[in-house]
Amino acid sequence: MKKILLTLTCIISISAMFAQTVVKGSVKDNLGNIIPNASVIIKGTTSGGSSDFDGNFNFTTKSTGKQTIQVSYIGYKTFEKLINLDGTTLTVSVVLEEGGAQLDEIVLTASSTFRSQKETPMSISSIKQKEITKLSANSQADIIRSIPGITAEGGGGETATNVFVRGLPSGGQYVFNPLQYDGMPLMSTFGLNSSAHDVYARPDVGFKGVEFVRGGAAVLYGAGSVAGIINYTSKTGDSNSENLINVEWADKGRLKTDFYTGGKLGGEDSNTYYAFTGFVRKDDGPIETGMPTKGVQFRANIKKKFENGSFTVHGQMINDNAQFFMPLPLDGDRNRIAGNDGEAVSQLLSGQLANTSFLTAGGAYESPIEDGVSTQGGYVMADFNYNFADDLKFKSKVKYASYKHNFALYVGGNGTYNNPLTLGNYIENVAPGNLSYTAQYQGGIGAVNANDLVVENLHVDRLRPMTDYSGEASLTKIIDSDAGSHNITAGVYLARTEAEDVNYQYRVLSEFNNNPRLVNLSYVDAGGNNVTYSEGGLYNRIGMTSNNFLSQSKTAFYITDEMVFDKWRFDAGVRIESTKGTFSKGNIVGTTVYDDATLTSDLANVQYADGSFLRADVEATDWALSLAALHNLTDNVNLYANFSRGFFFPQIRGFAPVAGIPNTNYDSEKITQFEVGAKLGTEKLSGSLATYYVSLKDRIKITQGFVNGSLVDLTRSEQSTSTLGLEANWSYKLTKNFDFRGSATYQNHEITKNTDEDLVAGGSTEVNVGNELARQPNFLTSMGLHFDNSSFDGQFTLNHTGSKFTADNNNVELDAINIFRIGAGYTFSLNNDEDRNEDLRIGFSVFNLFDDSGVTEGDPRNINQAGDAEFFFGRPILPRRMFLTATFNF
Repeated sequence: MKKILLTLTCIISISAMFAQTVVKGSVKDNLGNIIPNASVIIKGTTSGGSSDFDGNFNFTTKSTGKQTIQVSYIGYKTFEKLINLDGTTLTVSVVLEEGGAQLDEIVLTASSTFRSQKETPMSISSIKQKEITKLSANSQADIIRSIPGITAEGGGGETATNVFVRGLPSGGQYVFNPLQYDGMPLMSTFGLNSSAHDVYARPDVGFKGVEFVRGGAAVLYGAGSVAGIINYTSKTGDSNSENLINVEWADKGRLKTDFYTGGKLGGEDSNTYYAFTGFVRKDDGPIETGMPTKGVQFRANIKKKFENGSFTVHGQMINDNAQFFMPLPLDGDRNRIAGNDGEAVSQLLSGQLANTSFLTAGGAYESPIEDGVSTQGGYVMADFNYNFADDLKFKSKVKYASYKHNFALYVGGNGTYNNPLTLGNYIENVAPGNLSYTAQYQGGIGAVNANDLVVENLHVDRLRPMTDYSGEASLTKIIDSDAGSHNITAGVYLARTEAEDVNYQYRVLSEFNNNPRLVNLSYVDAGGNNVTYSEGGLYNRIGMTSNNFLSQSKTAFYITDEMVFDKWRFDAGVRIESTKGTFSKGNIVGTTVYDDATLTSDLANVQYADGSFLRADVEATDWALSLAALHNLTDNVNLYANFSRGFFFPQIRGFAPVAGIPNTNYDSEKITQFEVGAKLGTEKLSGSLATYYVSLKDRIKITQGFVNGSLVDLTRSEQSTSTLGLEANWSYKLTKNFDFRGSATYQNHEITKNTDEDLVAGGSTEVNVGNELARQPNFLTSMGLHFDNSSFDGQFTLNHTGSKFTADNNNVELDAINIFRIGAGYTFSLNNDEDRNEDLRIGFSVFNLFDDSGVTEGDPRNINQAGDAEFFFGRPILPRRMFLTATFNF
């Protein structure tokens, strides 16, 4: 009998030791609507899950005794309840109330666990799709301009936004922070062919929202980063069963229709879900050029859920042409100059250039100038998640992308005579002593008056097809102990990108007007010879200026540990990455193609590739380290600090091959970041305050300019910089439905080393040491009033970019820019059925309300321009524009 009792006692003890409690329940809002994809965790542990399509959750936990279950979802107050885990099944019914603090939102990016912004030891910001839709964004700049520490220049239009991150030089585009969709970058290799990430995809209504992670863990997971990650997360049918149509009108001929539909495929018992989204649009603005923006994008995903995981296939197809705006001549006060018609000139791109073509030694070249930034292609991505056990999880993503991409740049007022001058003065300069001349507007629609203003312009066709292969796999092991828990993740990332970098150029003579007419000019020179100076508006058929082929591969391994110990959270991780690349540089020669004796040599001779190449291989290996800690000081205040040592592999297009040398000296750029701050989350006020330090060493920078009429690389700089800054962001509830939100960043930055190598004349010099960084302001702020009571919503916001220098030499300082935006809307409820909500929102938004004409940048290819010249070459922000929207949910 004693043996039996002893055996039973041992069995009971062992069972208790390994007992697990099943926790299940449902999540709804206060109106009884189900909430899918809500985060459900046992507070202070890694045990938990998320609610499914029907709002139900079910998970097991090894924790015992009295614990707190925490349920959170974007836009709702976090739910907490004390429960007793005793090994029996526990059912919890959760009702979430609207109006949660911003820091309660769950972080999905650069983390392997579900946790709120408040519990994450790094700086992170998020914007919900609902807010993006209300914004009627012109570009990525409009969306991320309000994120702390971001300088986003959107003067070029919808694509190729220049995004500069706090503390780092202006690399242009997305050099230091990749743009990701669903955790994978749109382009694996930064700037391989100098095209921005956002030329490959456009935002649509099929996203849950966007997150931006700065520093710290951004260097570790997946593709890795240097300064941050911008990640859009797609809706899937299991988390967003809905149908949505958003129609947008705007002045200057804009009409855009976005749509989303998602839900279950099959019967009630089906575990397969779909989502389909995209847009169709046409736009003559925001600056009219005579060549419209137009195109389509479709994205879709199909998700299969099974007992221990899910498998999702994502896809995108895009065929879109977006006009792009470059710098142009301004007056000495940096204001737009009146054209021949008396109107201020905003852009010199001419609709008459559509279908421009000319002969080369390789055949006829047809310019895609009318397509602007043209992208055709798409991607396919598979996302697999499998839980071997509650404490052992596997994740993997595989992606293939292929795009045919052209980037047409029309640089207004860029030539030997790049400022507007009268035709009479122009003739005196190009044909001194001429006996007579004839100047006609293209198409024979009239003679050019001697007092009409004309200007020389440059067009650059950048043909940039790209193919990208990438994949990531990781395994996460959860280890629980009495002291806390470890979330250990080991992963691998592989990528290969292949791209072409082919340029064609030609120069144009036009009148100085918006959407100008082209000028055909001929004259009789001082010797009595007939000369055709420009025809079809072209005065220089430059032809091909580059014929490059590039490829780059990356292999990375990382291991991280996200730890939870009572009131402490620690993150630690290391990444090792290797890269190899090949740069094949084609030789360019000039040949006489046109034999008309009256043509100038600039019109008769055209450049083309002769078929020969110089090739060079590059390779490098480096490591990254990230350490972070967060302490729960009180229920409302968390203190945090993070440190990272990262690296950046520079663009291999800056390491041109040298004859006879097969390998090029190539090394990574080293970046160190440190941040310490506090996060506050209460019912009324939430936000954070932090100070940070960033240093960059051995950065390679290529500066371009013009030599003999062609755009070439002028200098190659090796640069080091350092920055010390202070950053704050906040959200304060004035009333239940009325918020005051904002952010502010101050940074004190300087160049600590800068050696310029002259790529044209040879030699090197040490310059600009002690100067401020180009295009990086010292002060940034974004703030606004937001009201939303579910029926009426309204917002009034300001984005302020402080004064900044146009170049590292600090010759020219640009004034601060203030972009005000106002918008409002009213939502009509169309159906009161609890199982099916239908509503219609009618709204409006005005971008750049007070029509600020501040200059976002000077001429990046004329770094020596003076600040007190008669004319200034720069790019103003886009003019005021009004949008009307109708959003139908059903």
